Amino acid sequence: MTCPSIRDWFEAVSIRHGMDKALTFYRNGRVETVFTYSELAAEVHRFACFLTGYHLEKGDRVVLLLNKSVVAVVAHFALQKWGVVSVPLNPDFKRKELEYLVNDAGPRMIVTEPEQTGLIRRIDQKVPLLEISTQKPYQELELFGSGDSPPPDRKILPEDPGLMIYTSGTTGHPKGAVLTQGNLVHDADNIINIWKMTRQDVLCHALPLFHIHGLCFALHTALLSGSHTLLFDRFTPDSILATLSGNKKGAVCSIFMAVPAMYTRLLDTLGDRQIDFSHIRLLTSGSAPLPEKTFWRIRKTFGIEPVEREGMSETGMNFSNPLSGVRKPGSIGLPLPGVTVRIIDLETGLDVRPGQIGEIWLKSAAITPGYWRKSAETRAAFDNGWFKTGDLGKIDNDGYYYLTDRIKHIIITGGENVSAKEVERVINGVKGVIESTVVGIPDEKWGERVAAAVTVEADADLKRSDILSVCRENLHAWKCPKEIVFVNEIPRNTMGKVLKNVVKKNMCTGG
Repeated sequence: MTCPSIRDWFEAVSIRHGMDKALTFYRNGRVETVFTYSELAAEVHRFACFLTGYHLEKGDRVVLLLNKSVVAVVAHFALQKWGVVSVPLNPDFKRKELEYLVNDAGPRMIVTEPEQTGLIRRIDQKVPLLEISTQKPYQELELFGSGDSPPPDRKILPEDPGLMIYTSGTTGHPKGAVLTQGNLVHDADNIINIWKMTRQDVLCHALPLFHIHGLCFALHTALLSGSHTLLFDRFTPDSILATLSGNKKGAVCSIFMAVPAMYTRLLDTLGDRQIDFSHIRLLTSGSAPLPEKTFWRIRKTFGIEPVEREGMSETGMNFSNPLSGVRKPGSIGLPLPGVTVRIIDLETGLDVRPGQIGEIWLKSAAITPGYWRKSAETRAAFDNGWFKTGDLGKIDNDGYYYLTDRIKHIIITGGENVSAKEVERVINGVKGVIESTVVGIPDEKWGERVAAAVTVEADADLKRSDILSVCRENLHAWKCPKEIVFVNEIPRNTMGKVLKNVVKKNMCTGG
């Protein structure tokens, strides 16, 4: 490992590459803020000094409920400087979603937008709040006083927690995967090495910062490798295409990381236009399965094959197709250095042969030591040191791995994880609903779309729009069902367990 912590590594890179560009922030497709590594490190230090008034202790959790912005980047690295745990959350979450997450995390403070403070105060009246408007250019914010004390010079160890990412669980309640500094450093070091990221690279960053994909796989690796990050406030196909094509003034992108739905929108927007993308050396795809036909469309349009990979909030990145070598469409590739893999037969508990399907188990230095405040779930996730992913997969004769299904009924739509249980709880709360079951239906654009089968009381005068309205009030848009079907009964096995595979088949075939 390069350094014991993200803080130490970032500070070393900032000294080594001080005059190089570190971050260019785009708002609405236009450059708003540009920082060299020295300037970004100085802003991180100023933010960390400002936090002295909040008396943060090592290991405290701080929620970042911020729009994608320079503030979000600076705040995250300032928390690393303090040795506290950064807890990024989606700023678009509704009250019901935030209520659970805030109560579960038990944060020492929350950094948020001014318009969110009323909502947070209805959830927790006592937690200290730091309000920062990310709608203003960073250089126009008056955040810091001149007399703030420097943060304590704490020794941060590899075993110290540095990040908590919430991931959907089989119970429907998100679980906080605690990642240590050692986890984060090992993961970043692995990715930088296998993808050969250097100070010569320019990353086009269009992913959210509250997921491990955008925060760790993209932002961490870019800044810790000395690369230049072009940080977009949101994904818009026209702006991203202009940047990837080199039509924008400034840096020419060499790397783009995205989810399959982004590639689909880019390709559809591009249409038949012919653009020279030869300056791009790496296109990666993850967070959801990449359809094979999209793989070949990317190759035809960009002139290179995408690198499909796999990772989890709990584990960091585990697999990647090779940078130099065969890239197999539909495969998540080969294990990263230091990642040991088993595929276990669910019936026998024994390792399967190549071509056979089983549950993927992992060991690596990037895997979480456990879930926050969930000892039972932590114990259930491990077996003699092996992390049980809940994913079904197989290995071929060349050593390439494939995901075939998920034991956990988590729906991945446009790279976002949706807990079926969470959606079911909202639907089941609608007056007149007896029961619901939620599944993911294959979708060419989004990978999967959320669909619900619902049984209702005989005298209930319920319409699909009634259920959808309640979902929209309580859930983020990508969690709301795109299809709602009323059924007489929900299929079950003899043990009373819902047969989701039958539900999915019926909805796909119209049965």
